[in-house]
Amino acid sequence: MAEKLLEIKNLKQYFNKGKANEVRAVDDISFDIYKGETLGLVGESGCGKSTTGRSIIRLYNATAGDVIFDGINVHGKKSKSELKIFNRKMQMIFQDPYASLNPRMKVMDIIAEGLDIHALTKTAKERKDRVHELLETVGLSKEHANRYPHEFSGGQRQRLGIARALAVDPEFIIADEPISALDVSIQAQVVNLLKELQEEKGLTYLFIAHDLSMVKYISDRIGVMFFGKLVELAPAEELYKNPLHPYTQSLLSAIPLPDPNYERTRVRKSYDPASHNYQDGEEIAMREVNPGHFVFCSEREFKSLK
Repeated sequence: MAEKLLEIKNLKQYFNKGKANEVRAVDDISFDIYKGETLGLVGESGCGKSTTGRSIIRLYNATAGDVIFDGINVHGKKSKSELKIFNRKMQMIFQDPYASLNPRMKVMDIIAEGLDIHALTKTAKERKDRVHELLETVGLSKEHANRYPHEFSGGQRQRLGIARALAVDPEFIIADEPISALDVSIQAQVVNLLKELQEEKGLTYLFIAHDLSMVKYISDRIGVMFFGKLVELAPAEELYKNPLHPYTQSLLSAIPLPDPNYERTRVRKSYDPASHNYQDGEEIAMREVNPGHFVFCSEREFKSLK
């Protein structure tokens, strides 16, 4: 059995709680992430997938629920020293590779910020050498260290974001739509880089995206979110071959393929949440239909899927 690195238990992230305009961005979701794997999290814009990532890493204080990382509850009360250790073990790569880099800082200082905070280098030369090493690790050169973010392309800026995340030797990286702002030709390069780094360094990823074909390529398992709920979770191949939740089926039916004959006959499935027509008193929960394949459904629906 693979070892659990992260356990998400009944995580809730509500905004304007208790008010008329309350938003349940993440609504009582639970899942595990195992050491060395990539868990993909997909869904349409506004479904809560990015909020889930930000809640896990404590950019938001969760409304309720537990995030257990390496056996420690991240959202419990923590001292500054405990938070510092946690912040080193878990890092995030952001969606916008320009907005996430300080335009007034040179690359050397952007990447070395984590090294400075955690006192990971002892001398100026060691600091400089480490930054040069990180730049080369992500496919850039040490000459780039003295430039500013605006002097780089989108793909290069995202590589800088990856180098910054790697600087503190994390165990777990949340990649929040790291390729959605990039040209298609660059996306594959960044994803391949992430895969290579995972193999070299034994990293674990939560890969958040809405590009289903790219998620399938990089992920071991995939979770599908809809309106704050996790509606399906399964191994990547299983999810694509045998989608069980109507929303997952709708998402997969929308994927275009470079085949004109297929595209002429492709039928897109629409998804209407009201079509479930749940009866009063029915308990809706994540249920294991096949080994490792979970679906958010009622007991009645579960029996029909078995």
